[in-house]
Amino acid sequence: MDGQAVKCVREVGLDDIIHAGLPPHRAEVFYRQLQAAIADIGGSPTSLWQRVSKELLTPYYPHTLHQLMYYSIYKDWDTTKNGPPLYWFPTQESARLTNLGRMMEAHGPQLLGSSYYNPITNFQSFQRFSVDHPEVYWSLVLKELSVVFHKTPRCILDTSDKSRPGGIWLPGSVLNVAESCLSTKESINKTDNTIAIVWREEGRDEYPLNKMTLREVRTRVMRIANALDAVFTKGDAVAIDMPMTVNAVLIYLALVLAGYVVVSIADSFVPKEIATRIRVTKAKGIFTQDFILRGGKRIPLYSRVVESGAPKAIVIPALEQLGTQLRENDIAWSKFLSFADCCQSPEYYSPVCETIDATTNVLFSSGTSGEPKAIPWTHVPPIRCASECWSHLDVKAGDVFCWPTNLGWVMGPVLIYSCFLSGATAAIYEGSPLGRGFGKFVQDAGITVLGTVPSMVKTWKSTGCMEGLDWSHIRTFSSTGEASSIDDDLWLSSKSWYKPVIEICGGTELSACFVHGSLLQPQALATFSIPTMTTGFVLFDDQQIIYPNDQPCIGEIGLFPTFFGSSYTLLNADHDAVYFKGMPVYKGMRLRRHGDMIERMVGGYYRAHGRADDTMNLGGIKTSAIEIERVCNRAHEQVLETAAISVSTPGGGPELLAIVAVLKNGHTVSMDTLKMSFSKAIQSNLNPLFKGKSTSSRHS
Repeated sequence: MDGQAVKCVREVGLDDIIHAGLPPHRAEVFYRQLQAAIADIGGSPTSLWQRVSKELLTPYYPHTLHQLMYYSIYKDWDTTKNGPPLYWFPTQESARLTNLGRMMEAHGPQLLGSSYYNPITNFQSFQRFSVDHPEVYWSLVLKELSVVFHKTPRCILDTSDKSRPGGIWLPGSVLNVAESCLSTKESINKTDNTIAIVWREEGRDEYPLNKMTLREVRTRVMRIANALDAVFTKGDAVAIDMPMTVNAVLIYLALVLAGYVVVSIADSFVPKEIATRIRVTKAKGIFTQDFILRGGKRIPLYSRVVESGAPKAIVIPALEQLGTQLRENDIAWSKFLSFADCCQSPEYYSPVCETIDATTNVLFSSGTSGEPKAIPWTHVPPIRCASECWSHLDVKAGDVFCWPTNLGWVMGPVLIYSCFLSGATAAIYEGSPLGRGFGKFVQDAGITVLGTVPSMVKTWKSTGCMEGLDWSHIRTFSSTGEASSIDDDLWLSSKSWYKPVIEICGGTELSACFVHGSLLQPQALATFSIPTMTTGFVLFDDQQIIYPNDQPCIGEIGLFPTFFGSSYTLLNADHDAVYFKGMPVYKGMRLRRHGDMIERMVGGYYRAHGRADDTMNLGGIKTSAIEIERVCNRAHEQVLETAAISVSTPGGGPELLAIVAVLKNGHTVSMDTLKMSFSKAIQSNLNPLFKGKSTSSRHS
């Protein structure tokens, strides 16, 4: 609480509640209710917090009051004995209504035998069962998603090929996952009239929402697919470098439907980074926008694409008309769409059916010494990421799911597949998610599942831009990308009457997370509660000695190799060397490297502790110290060398970047000058979203 001494809840007086922001007349009522709750419940902090969070606190009370209650109730809580303090608790009724709860009620007695009691009691044993019997679990999940096979797999998992330590998933199957996205499925209430996408453009906060049904999405995607065949050759890699707009979603699905390979590029990247991704994938074209509209400003995007030397570009206008002159061979969006008119049925397209291991998308993960790793996604990762949101976020038909992101990051495809394979509505805000306009979109669209990044939540909280908005439709939050702060999660949860914030941690190369929170377990702020379904892992020390699975510890994570949806090749690196070489063996399995340091706490909860290597996570974007030092060493003529360090913030939350600079003998440079030079160099050469703090030392 901002460095203030925390009182025990029994010591909290009326003046404290008034000081926390309640008017005196409301504070008196609140104080009486608090005293009654303390008298009724006695000495159980968890029971008292349940009562206070459900019955006394509201989203419209000042955050200082929420802080006062949470921190005073748990003041004497001993995490070394009790584990982290809990803030959200499932009920048997709510658990049975979740996707996993329904599955457990239907199949638990058969799979777990007489030990099965209910979804909450048996969730951990069901998760362990899924690790030991992934074929059983995935056969059930495939029936719950809108997956259409043209040729069914001969089995779920084939482990006979020893060159594939992760096995071969769904071998022999033929499908097109984009076709699955566009198909109906009555059993999950996914129909042609389902609202597939709801969206709003920044600056149009008072206008009605835009909506598109599944039938309308299918029609538009198929028109784009027909136009693609007039420009490119089947199998070509085609990049998308644009904001997360409705058009971006349609283009993505059309490329996969028509048998092309999507190359994912974040719209924040500088030309050098765009050029790297084009070169590695041998992309034959790129979809982009003329400008990005943010806060009333026009940020050039097409000019960056041109500077990168990208091949043929199809350019979508940010407004009604293109705002820039195109290169000779580039194509305006309207002209590109007209290419479909030469087809007999411009709005019908026969999907390109492919084997399960055909590449659909190339995404990029951080490289620790230069070039980012190019990770091919086949048709398996879309199923995995959709199943993750189906299971741990409980996404299903009737939900409105929003995650401010970009197709250049893994959460872009995750949002698309999670919605279109489950029947949920994808909610897209075409603008900055950092202001009140986005919050009003969350309110007006009735968003039920909201994904976040901790840096984003910290901005909402510090600016107060979401105050007074009604987020009561939200039943689940989620957070990923970087470490969360306990207090920021407390603030976020309180905005929807203390709904759970499901923390998730994973990777692009996994297409999913490996540890997460759950709606079937009590949740603690800024922690994970269980490995994901079918995921096994161990923690080991710096001598590669594996800790017992029930021992609290901090260690590097080693994943079991049979991870549905994980990568098995890289376009520009040795996959085995990156993910398996030098890893310990556990029960005859060579563990898979991920690189995260994880803390296992009392009670089986987990917390992330950064990287085991020199990779940094800055604002949800991973990069390496080597790359930052390389550009900073050239940022100012008086700099001899630099060291980049990521710094954890007190109370948890996103890492900060600190740069230590050693100056050449006899030279002095002001801190402000160095900071400006470093910031400009990093943002120009790596990513404009990186920010840091700088420190200098000098030779005597």
